[in-house]
Amino acid sequence: MDLLEAISIQTDVSLSLAKQVMLRHAKHSNSVFSPFSIHILLNLIASGAKGSTLDELLSYLKSNSNEDLNSLSSQVIALVFTVVGDPLGGPKFSFANAAWIDQSLSLKSSFKHVVEDVYKASCNQVDFQTKAVEITGQVNAWAEKETKGLIKEILPPGSVDSLSKLILTNALYFKGSWTDKFDASETEDRDFYLVNGNSVKAPFMTSSKKKQFVSTFDDFKVLGLRYEQGQDKRSFSMYIFLPNSKEEGGLTALVEKLNSQPPGFLDRHLPYKKVEVGEFLIPRFKISFGFEASEVLKQMGLISPFTAGGELTEMVDDSSVGQQLYVSSIFHKSFVQVNEEGTEAAAASACVSTIMSSLIIDDDPIDFVADHPFLFIIREDETGVILFIGQVFNPLED
Repeated sequence: MDLLEAISIQTDVSLSLAKQVMLRHAKHSNSVFSPFSIHILLNLIASGAKGSTLDELLSYLKSNSNEDLNSLSSQVIALVFTVVGDPLGGPKFSFANAAWIDQSLSLKSSFKHVVEDVYKASCNQVDFQTKAVEITGQVNAWAEKETKGLIKEILPPGSVDSLSKLILTNALYFKGSWTDKFDASETEDRDFYLVNGNSVKAPFMTSSKKKQFVSTFDDFKVLGLRYEQGQDKRSFSMYIFLPNSKEEGGLTALVEKLNSQPPGFLDRHLPYKKVEVGEFLIPRFKISFGFEASEVLKQMGLISPFTAGGELTEMVDDSSVGQQLYVSSIFHKSFVQVNEEGTEAAAASACVSTIMSSLIIDDDPIDFVADHPFLFIIREDETGVILFIGQVFNPLED
């Protein structure tokens, strides 16, 4: 399997998770998360699992082996995240992994290799027995530092205690400027229509550019907004999926399509050429969102890693501890802000281990007015990796 095919499969897993989060956990509310951040933790957990737990993780992640998972992750990290604060232009990045292990334990050599060499995670020996509160603070401070202050608390109070043995974390930061920036002097308040039938006055950005990347389908439109590119091959975009219907079911039906269609839905519905636009309006918005990813994953049938005796025996050398080890929780938080200049976004995840429609061709100018709930995706276009996915129900709500 080549890299792009493997990423396409990962994208389908991401869209399946997005559907569950948006329709079940964040129904009718603003949300954003990084599926890639969650994938990294699941890949690490799989590297420490065996038996039916490993089989369940590989099945969920649609992968044949740990080797395939880790090879894909290392290639994506190298292609998408290797340059931090690229001095040659383009978006700024921070991508980091870390592990906190109880001082009474050591990682198995095979797992230690994956953690330190494949995922480049820093490892910290800590005393969970007497300093659980302090360790919680250390992990939160790490997440805040790696996300440039956007995620201040990834672990809630009480999530770490004396029975905790291992914490795995991931953090991702992205800041990109639009290739074609919006003129702030043109931003004006317009009605944004809510699913309850009311509306709010929100600041809408517009552009004097007469051509935009837009595709029109039977019941939705897609806009592509490019970020400034550096002097390498990486190319990033935000895509806004706007249902035609302003009614309550418009966005719900669109989210349902994310992975109910054959694989490759996203690639088949992205705009690849500029067309003439008429009215063109996008709201500014800022979203902070957090959820317990482990609960969502369990709802999707991924049970074994979160069950006592879950066969996470390949993580630590002490076999008696390894036989009792399981994932108590996976916490995830994300932030995104979209304005006239561009986008700033961040995500952090922490795992605590304890004892098809048809394209419509139209020569007339196309209006793209995002004045009702919509879906958005930030992705790297050369590889197709999704960094963030979210939905906006009310641009005034943080």
